[in-house]
Amino acid sequence: MPPASPTLAAWELGRRLKQARTERDMTSAEAAKSIGITQNYMSNVEYGRRTIVEEKLRKLIAAYQLDDSTRDELLALRDQSTGRGWWSPCTSIYPTELLRYLGYEHGAARIRSFENAVMSGLLQSESYARALHRGDKANLRMSEVEQRTEVRMRRKQRLFDDDPLHAQVLLGESVLHQQVGGTGVLAEQLNHLLDLIEQLPSSLDVRVIPFSAGSYGAMGSSTFHLLNFASSYLPPIAWQETAVSMEIIDSAPMVEKYQASYEEAAAFALDREESARLIRSLVPTG
Repeated sequence: MPPASPTLAAWELGRRLKQARTERDMTSAEAAKSIGITQNYMSNVEYGRRTIVEEKLRKLIAAYQLDDSTRDELLALRDQSTGRGWWSPCTSIYPTELLRYLGYEHGAARIRSFENAVMSGLLQSESYARALHRGDKANLRMSEVEQRTEVRMRRKQRLFDDDPLHAQVLLGESVLHQQVGGTGVLAEQLNHLLDLIEQLPSSLDVRVIPFSAGSYGAMGSSTFHLLNFASSYLPPIAWQETAVSMEIIDSAPMVEKYQASYEEAAAFALDREESARLIRSLVPTG
């Protein structure tokens, strides 16, 4: 199983409470009133954005007439949701939405990523990540560069867990040419990528979409990721990044559109072995 994530625990608890409320044919206002909280509080709990105190949760469980097994599961999720993930101390450098994403990524079972400009964050070398952050002078304080680089390296540890994050990454060929930090940093990054591909044959699948592929729907899009989770209660979500914004997308119709776009792009990609050969051929020398 993937490691525990307080963010995922809170989200699953909220979804299961909302499902139970709906099955009892209660509105959120009615449920909130029955246990002495506001409707806004209830909404935040159901969306995983606020932790419910144990006393109120037990009252909700009674109001929804849930069995003992379900009660124990929900109480365990509440306990998990009160923990602190490794990303919790990062509130001074990251917005709430990105911190939520880090919590989702940490507890995910699978990630599919599309990158057409820069190397996927999970695959970046330390020098590449540092150079990338230093280049974003318009949006980042330079005092944050080292902190953000450390976070980028911490995220990568999920690739090496006993139950690793399974990742498939689509890279536009332009990623392999963009000289982030100069030719030396790029060479180090491409060699690092080749090392990861070799070290993680069963859990990492890197595919390059070559310049010769022509046009496809996602080609002009920004970075996006698709996350899947081990729990049957948690649906897949998407994450999108632009130059100045980022967003978690949990609307099922929108996630399906991202999935379709990803699958279309994947059809234009080289296979694993061909991708590795192309990466190797592009490593700068001298």
